[in-house]
Amino acid sequence: MRNNREEQREGLRQRLIDAAEARIAAGGLNGLKAREVTADAGCALGALYTAFEDLDRLILHVNSRTLARLGAALQASVVPGHGPRAVMAELAQGYVSFALGNFRLWAALFTHRLPEGIEAPDWHRAEHAVLIAQIIAPLSKLRPDLAGEALRQRALTVFAAVHGVVMLALTARFVATPRDQLPGEVAALVEAMTRGLAD
Repeated sequence: MRNNREEQREGLRQRLIDAAEARIAAGGLNGLKAREVTADAGCALGALYTAFEDLDRLILHVNSRTLARLGAALQASVVPGHGPRAVMAELAQGYVSFALGNFRLWAALFTHRLPEGIEAPDWHRAEHAVLIAQIIAPLSKLRPDLAGEALRQRALTVFAAVHGVVMLALTARFVATPRDQLPGEVAALVEAMTRGLAD
């Protein structure tokens, strides 16, 4: 059983994660300040460093939540009983919808960087598996000749293709697809990729 001090520390951690998540959702990762986060959480600035090593580690926990929500959204986007090409299309649209609806939190997953020389902890790297885990099952049916690392690498490539289009569109790069055309263009991309994979 947890003692009272452990419960208080866990409560503090959750308040800080909640506060940082709300700040990122409202204003993005740039300009996130420890002082503002702790004020929102109702604690002293120094309390942050008793709960987390630093602000970067707190951001990792916000990103962890976002990854869990993204995984759930992808899973919910798939219609049971659909074939592999349809599932790939549904996953892509689920990804687009999540990114559009949670842009700043989604962007934080890919723009946050730890200081040079510091690696992300193993538990956080493992959580990123959600980005390709659900692609692997339908992809293995489209490409039964691939297995193991080759299958995983192809799933990463498929993810990167969709993610690249979404990232360029949502960050308004000059070569980007307009936001209102993004679902249709991603659908066309996945259709072309899955047709080629099936062939």
